[in-house]
Amino acid sequence: MAGGRWQVAGSIKHDRLWSFETYRKALFLADLAWFDAEKVLADARGKATAWQLVDAAASVAANIEEGFGRGFGKDYARFLRIALGSCREARGWYYRARHVFDADILSHRLQLADEVISGLVTTANQQRNRNQS
Repeated sequence: MAGGRWQVAGSIKHDRLWSFETYRKALFLADLAWFDAEKVLADARGKATAWQLVDAAASVAANIEEGFGRGFGKDYARFLRIALGSCREARGWYYRARHVFDADILSHRLQLADEVISGLVTTANQQRNRNQS
């Protein structure tokens, strides 16, 4: 697809948050969910699932952004834990919508969600322990 829709805006790429790989993966997951929702919506039973998938996936990056903007330590860890819950929810919606996806697409989305979850758990624990040191 041509144009800037597939390019990340410079203001995002130049933000310090961009160096956090888990955030970049969360943004990617949200983009994928946006387009994957079309496939879910193509099945008449998928309307509610599609909206839930998009909302949950978008919430992951949004909570990382909000927490990062509040500084580091326990408060940031709290937002990372919220993002973690949203990512687990998005993964669950992908699983529930599995009947409309090719196996390789579903596998990719679940693997990406697992990578985001792992990064969030690690970073949340680091941030929570940051104030205890």
